[in-house]
Amino acid sequence: MTEYLTPLDAEKLRALGIPAPWGFGQADRVRFYELDALGHVNNNVYLRWFETIRVGWFAAYGLSGMGAGDPTFVLRHVSCDFHAPMFLNEPYVVTARATSFRTTSFTKEYAVWSEGRLKAAGRAVIVITDKAGTTKLPLSDAIRAALIDRDGAHSEV
Repeated sequence: MTEYLTPLDAEKLRALGIPAPWGFGQADRVRFYELDALGHVNNNVYLRWFETIRVGWFAAYGLSGMGAGDPTFVLRHVSCDFHAPMFLNEPYVVTARATSFRTTSFTKEYAVWSEGRLKAAGRAVIVITDKAGTTKLPLSDAIRAALIDRDGAHSEV
């Protein structure tokens, strides 16, 4: 059994039936409070799952943004497409990766898998700003390198 919320690498994801190029994921299970009146996962829960893995992804990539001199990562856009319902106690894996970047932002993709089947997919745009959130900042060379090396992201500039 996979430990919940422990980062999963590409090898572990493949063993769970999740295809390449996904290389970062976290396993969990559906909880009662995540259900709606119809007994399946409420739509807004998927966005919470994306947020949870985004925080883990930032930590794993050394991009926490929590230090005094660190830039702030601002969520500019998020979307989710639903493919199949999910139910109480269903095990799942959320995956995340950066797919592209621009001067001051990058795009992330998310997917929710259960038993190797895609249940939902999402997309987010993250903007780098100063601590006040008022001025966009360019991605550092280190951030660009992490996005390219770890996720295969490409430049859109």
